[in-house]
Amino acid sequence: MAAGRPLAITVRHPRLKVDRKALAAAVRVLDANAASLNGGCPAGELSIAFMTDAELAGLHGTFLGDPSPTDVITFSGDVAAGTAGEVCVSADAAVREAGRPKAAFSAEVTLYVVHGWLHLAGYDDLNPIAKRAMRRAEARALALLARAGAMPGFKLAYSAARGYDPCGPWQTPR
Repeated sequence: MAAGRPLAITVRHPRLKVDRKALAAAVRVLDANAASLNGGCPAGELSIAFMTDAELAGLHGTFLGDPSPTDVITFSGDVAAGTAGEVCVSADAAVREAGRPKAAFSAEVTLYVVHGWLHLAGYDDLNPIAKRAMRRAEARALALLARAGAMPGFKLAYSAARGYDPCGPWQTPR
């Protein structure tokens, strides 16, 4: 897919800050390297939504029959209608997985975006062989982003109610 696909970015997580330009640049890099990633994400508008655990768990239960929290869910689009699909990411899951460093949090969120993009490109992770292929594709995609200087940045603001450490280097205390 040529650079410049329509991109809808929705931030539904109340404390997440997304560098939208950097995220768009990352998607352009992935799209430009589609040939090395199973042909890439289908043509059309790509929607990326950043959510809380509770919100994504609701989608997980409604559409996949499992109401537990998860890190990312991908919904296929309709090329005839001009949509590539939607990638729904839990910022809360990224906090749990990444630990404290700012770079680790941004890298984890970026991994989830890449993972969803790869699902739309036809990769799967339902069996061990497919999962290994997905992990190799994730590593290639992340390396492409790093070489292009296109790793997007994400920040999560401090919340006393959620117990995030205000001294955590990726968090901005209020």
